[in-house]
Amino acid sequence: MAFIALLMGSVAITSALAQDKKAPAGQSAQDAATAADAQAAKDDADVANDPTPEEAGAYLAARIASQQFDFEQAANYYRKLMTAGDVSAETAEATLVAEIAIADFNRAVPLAREMLKAQTGSQIAAMTVLAADAKAGDWAAAIKLADDESADPGPLLGGLTRAWALVGEGKMSDAAAAFDKIGKQQTLGAFAAYHKALSLALVGDYEGADKILSGEHGAMITSTRRGVIAHAEILSQLERDKDALALIEDRFGTNLDPQLEAMHTKLAAGETLPFTVVRNATDGVAEVYFSVAQALIGDAPDPFTLMHTRLANLVQPDMSDATLLSASLLDKMKQYDLAIAAYAAISPKSPIYHAAEIGRAEAMVRAGRNDAAIEVLENLARIQPKMSGVWIALGDTLRREKRFGEAAKAYDQAIALIGPPKPEDWFVYYSRAIAQERSGEWDAAEKGFREALKLSPDQPSVLNYLGYSYVDRGENLDEALDMIRKAVKERPDAGFIIDSLGWALYKTGHYQEAAKEMERAVELEPRDPLLNDHLGDVLWAVGRHREARFQWSRALSFGTQQDPAETTEDLDLDRVRLKLSVGLDQVLKDEGKPPLKAVPETGVGDANN
Repeated sequence: MAFIALLMGSVAITSALAQDKKAPAGQSAQDAATAADAQAAKDDADVANDPTPEEAGAYLAARIASQQFDFEQAANYYRKLMTAGDVSAETAEATLVAEIAIADFNRAVPLAREMLKAQTGSQIAAMTVLAADAKAGDWAAAIKLADDESADPGPLLGGLTRAWALVGEGKMSDAAAAFDKIGKQQTLGAFAAYHKALSLALVGDYEGADKILSGEHGAMITSTRRGVIAHAEILSQLERDKDALALIEDRFGTNLDPQLEAMHTKLAAGETLPFTVVRNATDGVAEVYFSVAQALIGDAPDPFTLMHTRLANLVQPDMSDATLLSASLLDKMKQYDLAIAAYAAISPKSPIYHAAEIGRAEAMVRAGRNDAAIEVLENLARIQPKMSGVWIALGDTLRREKRFGEAAKAYDQAIALIGPPKPEDWFVYYSRAIAQERSGEWDAAEKGFREALKLSPDQPSVLNYLGYSYVDRGENLDEALDMIRKAVKERPDAGFIIDSLGWALYKTGHYQEAAKEMERAVELEPRDPLLNDHLGDVLWAVGRHREARFQWSRALSFGTQQDPAETTEDLDLDRVRLKLSVGLDQVLKDEGKPPLKAVPETGVGDANN
């Protein structure tokens, strides 16, 4: 926390970013505005300074929109408040946050400048103006702002930006001293060292840059992708291509993305890589904002981290890494339209275009636009046909859409590109096997599950799926039980895996033991319709008919409440209704299946046996 405090500075995180109060479930900002208008209209406005009903409605709607990360709605309502005369520091900052979040810098920058003039004490306003000055190359203004104690952009961000401003003015000795001063602060050494190294490389001092990157803070710096790329480019400038190749392979292995693959190819051919991570002091400032954003991930509210990535793009609009992180944060906050727009803003010429397109497709899936997501990935597969990750993403999306045959073919392409499989490739074989099993290609699926287990023998997901499939097919029952018990041992709190064990015991006639496992599974996953249905069958088998009907009723209730796309196809809701009507014995008889028959209980369900 001390480290984060140093990053953020003395100013507390704005309430617009860290709201604890939540809006009523299901209530949108527009609903809140309507409700507030109606309530406010009933109140007497006896005090001259009381807000009008419209203002009260807009304020409540803006607050709710902010709490729900609906930045577009929040910006709209906060603008209305400011137009109506609410120029309080709190409203101004909340408005600024929303404007930056939606990347409306034409509104954000003038507002931030006005807030600084009014001395509102807003850290985000100082960050915004500092970024705008850097974009304009107004280094004198940037230095003046960084030195102004009344405007606090944070000691790390402000200090590093000030140092880069000195680089922009051509004062390298002063800049180096400024970087060194920041590095003396506890926990900030790696940040200062990284940026000093970049500044030295920018002016051609590659030896000095390499000395820093290979020194005390080198491991931390090259733990990031951009740090590795920067150091590899610097080593190449020093004609140390073998060291650059070793660095890339050590950090990323040999299965490289297009950008790293292109670097690797050029280095292997003896070509000298240009230094591109920062092209000028303005790029250096953008790197500052991005560096701080990466450090904040997981330790600060996501909107506060988003402020830094968005402002990095204010400084350097073509900084794809910052755009990609903005999109990821928006996706995490369920602002799918904004996330999709951010992903789409990354140029096809960008070396990380493939990652942006995969992210855009995933955001589309979460937004319910599955067909559009598949179209994006199919187009990407045509552009990047030799990237296994693209085919895996396409296979995953097709599988979610239950287009299993097409999914299996996409996974075929991925596996062909992977080459000799490694232990971490188990999931691709597992995913393809699921698609094959769902397509009715059991022989191919069984082989795929076995291949996945060869790569990773203790994977509970594979053990559970294959074991459950054997039980469902009435094959290899002893091995199936062993597999499922092993999966339970690996994941003792996974309700779905415990359900598999209970169902295996039920299918083999060990009803009493099955009941114990199924009850435990439903305790862990109480709202899953399939697990409740299974528990109902098991309870019926042990003669607890009233409880069985109760569980079937729960299964029916939960199953009908689910989105049809999310309901497991293994659960036949009509069959559940029939069991409720006539009981399981009659249903099995009508289906021509053998009647329930228990075997002597021998402790077969004990995982230790």
